[in-house]
Amino acid sequence: MRAMSLAEIAAAVGGRLHRTDGAALVTGDVEFDSRKVGAGGLFVAVPGERVDGHDFAAKAVAAGAAGVLAAREVDAPSVIVPPKATEYAGAYALAGDADGSGAAVLAAFGALARYLVDRLPALNVIGITGSSGKTTTKDLVAQLLQATGPTVAPPGSFNNELGHPWTVLRADEQTRNLVLELSARGTGHIAALCRIAPPRIGVVLNVGSSHLGEFGSREGIARAKGELVEALPAAADGGVAVLNADDPLVAAMAERTAARVVLVGEHRDAAVRAADVHVDEQARPRFRLVTERGEADVVLPLHGGHQIGNALSAAAVALELGVGVPDVAGRLSAARAVSAKRMEVVTRADGVTVINDAYNASPESVRAALKSLATMARAGEGRRTWAVLGPMGELGEAGAEVHDEIGRLAVRLDINRLVVVGEQGRPMHQGACLEGSWGEESVLVPDVDAALELLGEQLRAGDAVLVKAANAFALWRVADALLGNAGGDAG
Repeated sequence: MRAMSLAEIAAAVGGRLHRTDGAALVTGDVEFDSRKVGAGGLFVAVPGERVDGHDFAAKAVAAGAAGVLAAREVDAPSVIVPPKATEYAGAYALAGDADGSGAAVLAAFGALARYLVDRLPALNVIGITGSSGKTTTKDLVAQLLQATGPTVAPPGSFNNELGHPWTVLRADEQTRNLVLELSARGTGHIAALCRIAPPRIGVVLNVGSSHLGEFGSREGIARAKGELVEALPAAADGGVAVLNADDPLVAAMAERTAARVVLVGEHRDAAVRAADVHVDEQARPRFRLVTERGEADVVLPLHGGHQIGNALSAAAVALELGVGVPDVAGRLSAARAVSAKRMEVVTRADGVTVINDAYNASPESVRAALKSLATMARAGEGRRTWAVLGPMGELGEAGAEVHDEIGRLAVRLDINRLVVVGEQGRPMHQGACLEGSWGEESVLVPDVDAALELLGEQLRAGDAVLVKAANAFALWRVADALLGNAGGDAG
């Protein structure tokens, strides 16, 4: 963040100064975790359900923070904002926020981020949303744009009302590109994030079935995701909407934006298209990148055929910002996985390959991961494939049916063993048994320890193991345990 005095921050967020004359300069990072505040930083005191950031204000200043952004007076130099929700945070309901102080701090956090963006006119703001693939695509876009100038992107999935302004405030006068990931838990959430950092380029990857419990239908999800393209400037003002031509609900968003539309995908109408697609025995795609400016070959080092759409979306953004086709193809071919637990593929010394895709799970991403696992069965004669799957969340009334379908898909893809972890996943186990008349090929176990005991007894050298579940179930512990005592290589 560019240096700001506490007085300037107070003016930017509509707050008042407390225990300071406002002359102190914030020259470091803005943090909402007091343990991460460094010299010259600003601590954002967010009230939570379990802990209240206000209780750590003095500690943050003792650690070097120049001041605190707070909703009530604290024992530290601070900017105090009134405890009421505003347009920036009003879309979010915070647990334990009866007096509105949490919404007020979030509103001020967002307002400060918007204040900064408005003073960086040369900044390219890119927003990315979709039901799956947001984080990988964000990482790819950042890698493609690094050579064009300093680029800021969030770590992992920092994509909500906290992570969004936190990332924006990493930008300064030298930053050329700001790559943001936008999530939604309800209608209006993406629109609120767009007000914090108005994007010039917006990317919508797909509309899936995750969050059906909140939105009620895929059409409802599409309405929420489309808030991004509605927020873009008109084509005459440089607005660009990158839309997936292979997803009808996404392609239809062209009617909802005044921005210029760039379609991507394998569809013949896509302006940025993948042709001659092949996937190797490690499920790594290669394809011909076809654009209106030329063509080039891409050998993507990421795992899964579903990565092609992510790569095409990233390519479209880079092309819009002046990167040439050969450079786009070369940088995609040299890309690396940045964020953890997303199709991380590591092979142990004994030849067991562990695919850790356990950060989260939507029906679409589970299907894609299972298809990648099935492809990896070709990597060695006699190799067995294991799918260690936990429940998917936020599916509402469709939950049992969708889990059943995933179990049946595992059978149809000829996955050798299915290990379902947790009682909530029982319909997945039942679907597999009904589809394939399976016996021991599908096993329902109560927890991670039981899954590891089974794998320890039956896993053999050369097998491939996929681990995937909703984030809340922390199933990556299986992958961590499988790799914890064995050296291996990423592949």
